[in-house]
Amino acid sequence: MNARRRVGDGERRARFQHRHLLTGRGDASVVQIADALIGLHATTASTVHLSAWARNGGLLPADVDAALYDERSVVKQLAMRRTLFVMSRRVVAGAVGAIGSRVASSERTNLLRDLRREDGPADPEGWIASARAAVLAILDDDELTAAQVRARLPGFDIAIMRDAGKKYGGPSPMLPRLLNHLAAAGDVVRSHNLAQWHASKPVWTSTPSWLGSPIPAVTAEAGHRDLVERWLRSFGPGTETDVQWWLGSTKTAVRAALADLDVVECDLDSGAVGYLMADDTDPVESVEPRALLLPGLDPTTMGWKERGFYLDPAHVPHLFDANGNGGQTAWWDGRIVGGWVQGEGGVEVHALEELSVRARRALDERAAELTAWLGEVRLTQGLFASPMMRRGGPVA
Repeated sequence: MNARRRVGDGERRARFQHRHLLTGRGDASVVQIADALIGLHATTASTVHLSAWARNGGLLPADVDAALYDERSVVKQLAMRRTLFVMSRRVVAGAVGAIGSRVASSERTNLLRDLRREDGPADPEGWIASARAAVLAILDDDELTAAQVRARLPGFDIAIMRDAGKKYGGPSPMLPRLLNHLAAAGDVVRSHNLAQWHASKPVWTSTPSWLGSPIPAVTAEAGHRDLVERWLRSFGPGTETDVQWWLGSTKTAVRAALADLDVVECDLDSGAVGYLMADDTDPVESVEPRALLLPGLDPTTMGWKERGFYLDPAHVPHLFDANGNGGQTAWWDGRIVGGWVQGEGGVEVHALEELSVRARRALDERAAELTAWLGEVRLTQGLFASPMMRRGGPVA
């Protein structure tokens, strides 16, 4: 039996820098960037544009918006880990088949649970079926906000009391939640954005009217194989735990996909066993150290659960929230070395370890470039701001 190849931390960092378009070429399109990362996190609206800028500084917010809303070459889809992503058309079908259908089923279960409360309709199953048909009918040739959907369908605009007596309790409108269920299933999509690029005020429409046809049906098994292969080629090597966490799927589904794919095992410096596609095992060229400023929830930051090969555990309390969501990060030579915030005078880098003069200068130059690119735009922190972002600097 041949011994497993060892893929050290340095080689892993070089691999993802090449695959994630972080080596400084800077000529990739929005679609190429999205595909290189499988999808761009879109829970915070500005992440999509800032992730694109990090890989091609020549792209402007208008270029990203053109891909989203004019060309429609990339589309927003609720998928991995119940997170909103921007994906190309070639990726979205597998995501809906593997993960979207699972999320949609969970959303439907949660809807039914609340619809069966005392103040719910007499026939919860019937309400979902009828409301679904009504929503799809009005979105077939129109684009509406969630509020407009509610106004157009007053007969279905019901709210169920949740967590009565608690500070966070109150009536929960059902139609916006039905929209999320339909979006996860690929029946409706977030189309245009009524806010500026760094904020979010989506309107909804049916998927066929936005993309010109329904999303092709893909089985859960085929979708998992597609996504796992894409992950291995973009993020590999990684562990089974990494893949399962990134997908937000089950260990059973991930193991089945790995068994169906032509993969090989390799030894990682952590002592864990990693996986690579069998035709993708050649060593990669080293990467010249570069300064990178990545936005919160950037796909590179969020690509693995076991992050020790690019993240010092001591940095985690400064840069990640309690659920493991990464904030704005500063990188040097393929490692997270600090974070960045937007101060009154522009972008500021806060290092969390001793840096060479070269690294410090390069990060400051990158901060100046991002300051100029943002111009007068003031970024909002979003729901997943790191402790550093909330404090405006390192945690004391």
